[in-house]
Amino acid sequence: MSNADTEQPVYLAGDNWKAHFRDFTSSAFRLEVHQTYTLPREAKALRSFLAGEPMPDMFNEDWHATVRRQIGRGRTMTRAKVVRQPLTAYSRFLFAWGIPGNVLAGEDYRILDLTDRPDPGLPAQDFWMFDEKVVVHLNYRSDGTEINRELIRDPDIGMYLAWRDLALRSSVPFRGCHA
Repeated sequence: MSNADTEQPVYLAGDNWKAHFRDFTSSAFRLEVHQTYTLPREAKALRSFLAGEPMPDMFNEDWHATVRRQIGRGRTMTRAKVVRQPLTAYSRFLFAWGIPGNVLAGEDYRILDLTDRPDPGLPAQDFWMFDEKVVVHLNYRSDGTEINRELIRDPDIGMYLAWRDLALRSSVPFRGCHA
């Protein structure tokens, strides 16, 4: 049995996770494939959105500060979000409260609507890729509850770069999206 076969998975949390957003040097890319995310830190905001309440001042400001800081250093932050219509309640929340602020902060947020077209060959796995060399899988249950964030050892970077490029070619910038 090789050493790689006996290595334990590396799960990221707390500062070990935040360090990836603080320390990347050129690019961060996220592929979002799930239609619903059930995240405790967003539960109250999602309930407020669904109740028709106004978005709170400074909503998601910590993330926006991170994006502005990295963009100000000449780094890129890009996401491709896969959607299918009708949009889930979570996607409607994201489109109304989440994405616009991210875009204003400088994140290149793109939408890939697969409602009336076949999947172009993307994985069914959310991931972040940092500096085109570090890959972290975001693992979720079917209801969108996060299981863990797993650092992928020796990822096939060519495959992740191909998925990123495919997602970017197949998507439109959020501002131009009519989903």
